[in-house]
Amino acid sequence: MLLLWIRGVLAHRQLRVAGAAAGVALATALLVSMVLFLLNASASMTARAISTVPVDWQVQVIPGADANAIGKALAETSRVKAVHRVQFADIDGFQAQTGGTTQTTGPGQVIAFDGDYASDFPAEIRPLSGSSRGALIAQQTAANLHVGPGDTVTIKRIGLAPVDVIIAGVVDLPDADSLFQVVGLPSQAAPQAPPDNVLILPQGQWESLFDAQRQARPDTARLQLHVRLARDVLPAEPVSAFTVVTGMEKNFEARVAGQALVADNLSSRLGAVRSDALYASVLFLFLGLPGVALAVALTFAITASGAARRRAEQALLRVRGATTQQILSLTAAEAAVAAVGGTALGTVAALLFGLAVPGMGARAAIADPALALAVLTGLLLGFAAFLLPVWWELRRNDPNTARRSVERYKTPLWRRLWLDVLLLVAAGLLFWLSASTGYQVVLAPEGVAATSVDYKAFIAPALFWLGAALLTMRLSANVVARNGPVLRTIVRPAAGPLAAIVSAALSRQSRRLTIGIAMTALAISFATSTAIFNTTYNAQARVDAELTNGSDVTVFGTADKPAGSHLAILASLSATAFAQPMQHRFAYVGADLQDLYGIDPARIGSATSLSDAYFSGGSAATVLAKLDATPNGVLVSEETVKDFQLQEDDTINLRLLDSRDHQYHPVPFKFIGVAREFPTAPRDSFLVANAAYIASVTGTDAAEYVLMKAKGDPTMLAQQVRGALKADASLKVTNIGQAAHLIGSSLTAVDLGGLTTIELAFAVVMAAAAAGLMLALGFIERRRNFAILNAVGAKPGQLAAFLWGEAIVVIVGGFVFGLLSGVVIAWMLVKLLTGVFDPPPEALSIPWLYLGVVLCLVAVSVGAAVLFARPSAGHDAEYLRDF
Repeated sequence: MLLLWIRGVLAHRQLRVAGAAAGVALATALLVSMVLFLLNASASMTARAISTVPVDWQVQVIPGADANAIGKALAETSRVKAVHRVQFADIDGFQAQTGGTTQTTGPGQVIAFDGDYASDFPAEIRPLSGSSRGALIAQQTAANLHVGPGDTVTIKRIGLAPVDVIIAGVVDLPDADSLFQVVGLPSQAAPQAPPDNVLILPQGQWESLFDAQRQARPDTARLQLHVRLARDVLPAEPVSAFTVVTGMEKNFEARVAGQALVADNLSSRLGAVRSDALYASVLFLFLGLPGVALAVALTFAITASGAARRRAEQALLRVRGATTQQILSLTAAEAAVAAVGGTALGTVAALLFGLAVPGMGARAAIADPALALAVLTGLLLGFAAFLLPVWWELRRNDPNTARRSVERYKTPLWRRLWLDVLLLVAAGLLFWLSASTGYQVVLAPEGVAATSVDYKAFIAPALFWLGAALLTMRLSANVVARNGPVLRTIVRPAAGPLAAIVSAALSRQSRRLTIGIAMTALAISFATSTAIFNTTYNAQARVDAELTNGSDVTVFGTADKPAGSHLAILASLSATAFAQPMQHRFAYVGADLQDLYGIDPARIGSATSLSDAYFSGGSAATVLAKLDATPNGVLVSEETVKDFQLQEDDTINLRLLDSRDHQYHPVPFKFIGVAREFPTAPRDSFLVANAAYIASVTGTDAAEYVLMKAKGDPTMLAQQVRGALKADASLKVTNIGQAAHLIGSSLTAVDLGGLTTIELAFAVVMAAAAAGLMLALGFIERRRNFAILNAVGAKPGQLAAFLWGEAIVVIVGGFVFGLLSGVVIAWMLVKLLTGVFDPPPEALSIPWLYLGVVLCLVAVSVGAAVLFARPSAGHDAEYLRDF
C-alpha cells in the first residue's frame, strides 16, 4: 500500500513534493555550507595566528640553574623542533662621537644570539644596512647616536670599564615587544616597553665582554632559551590548539621543577584568537541561522499550502477505515521522498559549492561530525514538515470537519495579544541595553583567560525579526481583508476595470495572501540585511587594512634612508594615483618616547582614507583644517591625553632630535585635538603634527614614509615600487592586501569571502522561491476555482487579472516590508558588532546592484508562477471534479 500511495503522490502531487524537497534542500545546503565555513574559519584563524609568532616559547633560566639540563629537557619534549640560546645584558648607556659631536643615550641592553638562530627565527631580525655579521645596532639606537656601519660605539657596562665596538650593520627588531618582555610577569601587570637602545653582538664577543659583569652583577644578565614547537600537529580549532600548547607548557614546567620561567607566546596568541573563533560563531548565528530558519519556514509553508486538499484526503481515508497510524505511515512515506531527496540534493550541492568556493575547506570537513549533524537536521526537517501538520489535523478526530468548504475564521491568539508589538518593544529595550554596554558581543575580561559570547545580544535581532514578520502579517491582513482603497490601488495596474472584483476576491483569501506576503518579505529582508552587512563588513575590513598599512601601498624608510627621497620616482609610476610623504619621527612626552607623524594636512587625504572615527571632537576634515591653520598644532592620542591630563590649547613641550647637533631639544606645540587612530600609528600613544613645523625645528624635512594611492590593483603598484627601489634594500614596501592578511586582532581576521558568496547566493534563491513557489502552489491548489470561472464564460484576460492582481499584491507587500525590515536588521547587526570594527563604520554600505538584482529576480519568479498557473484552453474541465 505504501508503494501505491507514493506512486499516486508522485503522479498527481509531484509539484507539492518537489516544492517541499526544494525547501529541505535549501535548508540543508545552507546549514552544511555554514558548517563548512565555521570549520574552515577556525582552522584558518589558527594557522594565521601561529604564523605571526616568531618565537613559540621564551624559557628564561633562573640564575644558578643548570642551563644544559633545561635544554636537555626541552630537547626530550616530542613536539620541540629547535632550541637556541639568547643572552641579555643591561648597560648604563651608549656613546658615540660623530661629526665633531658626542651623543649619549640612556640605559639599554646588549644581546647575543647563537650561531644558527636566524635560520629558525628569521622574523626576529631584519637587516637594514651594512653586514649581518658582527656588531649590529638597532635602527632607533643608530638614529639616536647618528651612527652607521663602520662607526665606533662605546658600551657603558655596569660596574665595569666602558668598551668600544665597531658597528657592522643596522637592523630592525620587528618583534621587540615580545623579545624584551619580562618573563614571569604576572598576567595582571601591564607589559613593559622594550628598551630604546639595543646592540647585538656575536655570542663569543658578548661572553668576553659581559661574563665578568654577569659574575659581579648577576641581576644585570640573563639567559633565555628560545623554542620552536612542531606546529603541524596542533589541532585546527583555536581553543583546542590553545589547550594543547598550554598543557605542553605546564608539563615542561613540572619537569624542570622551578629552574626556569616560560613565556608561552604561542598559547598567548592562540588565547587572543579564541575570541576571534567565537566571533566566527557569532557570524554563524547572526547570518546563517536566520537563513536556515527562513528555509525551514518556507518548507512548512509549502506543505501548508495543500492543507485543504490534505484534510480532504485524510477524511476519505478515515471514512474507508484507515487508522491514525496508517495515515501517519502513508504521510511518512511521502515525507521520506521529500526529506531524503531534499537532504541528499542539499548536501551534494553544498559540498560541490564548498569545493568550488576558495577557502571553504570542504575536503577537510567532509568527515567532521558537525557535518553529519547538519545532514541529520535536514532529514528531521523534511519529516517534521509533513508529519506535524498531519498529526495536528488528526488530533481533531472528526472526519466531517475535513469536508467543510467554509471554516469560521478566528483571530489568531498572537494578534489578540498584540504579540508583534510586544516583540518589537522587547527588541528595542534589549538593543538599548546592549548599547549601554558598548555592544560587547564577545566578552574578554581583562586578566581573565576565558572568553565568552554574550548570547543575550542575539535576542534583540531575533525578537525584531519575529516581531517584524508578525507585524507584516498583521498589516497585510488588515489591508487585504478590509478590501479598501489601498488594496484596489495596488491591484488596479494588473486588474484594470476589474480592480473592485479582484480586490473583493482577494479579500476573501487574506490568510493565504498574508502568508505569501510574509514569506516574501522575510526572504527579501534576509537578502537585504545579509547584503548590507557583508558590504559594510568588507568595506570596513579594507578601512582597517588601510589604517594598518597606511595606504594602498606604503614605503617604509628610516631616518638615514628616508623613503621621501624617492618621492619623484614613486609619483611618476604608471600605477600611482597619488603619493604623499609622511614623516615618522620620535618625540619625548615627559619621559615617554612616542611616535610622531609629520603630515601635510591639506594633502594627506589624497593618498589615504581618513575616517571621521579617527578623530574626536569633529570630522576628519574639520580637525585637519584646524591642524593646517595652526602651524605648531599637534594631535594627541587619547591615552596621552588621559595620562598627562591635557586640556585643549595647552602648550606641550616635546623633545625632538635636532639633525644639526643630534641632540634632543624641547619644542613647544599647541594641543588642538585628539586622534584616536592614524595610518600606520600604534594603537596606544602617538602624535600628529605639521610636517613643515617639524622640519623647521629639527633642521631636516626628510620624510621617512611615503603613502601611495593606486589607480587600480595595489599589488601591481607594489610590484612597480619594488622594481623602482630594488637598489635600496633598506626600504620596506607593503600593500593593503598584505595588511589585510596579517590583521588578526578582530573580526576582520575572518575571511568573509566564502561566507559572503554563500549568503548572497542562498538569499537570492530563497527570495525567488518564497515569492514564486508559494504563489505557484497557491494557484495550483485553486485550479478548480479558475475552471469554474472559465466554465461560466470568463475570458482569459479576466482570469489573468485575478492571477496578476494576486501577484502584484505579494510583490508590493514583500518589497515594502522586506526592504524596511532588512535595512533595520542590518543596522542592528552592524551596531551590535561595532566593537570588532577598527574604526567603526560611519554609515551602512548599500549594495544597490545586488538588491536590484534580487528584486528583479523575485519579480521574474512571480511572473513565471503566474504564467505557469495561468489556465489553458481545453484543459480546465478536468479540474471541475477536483476537491
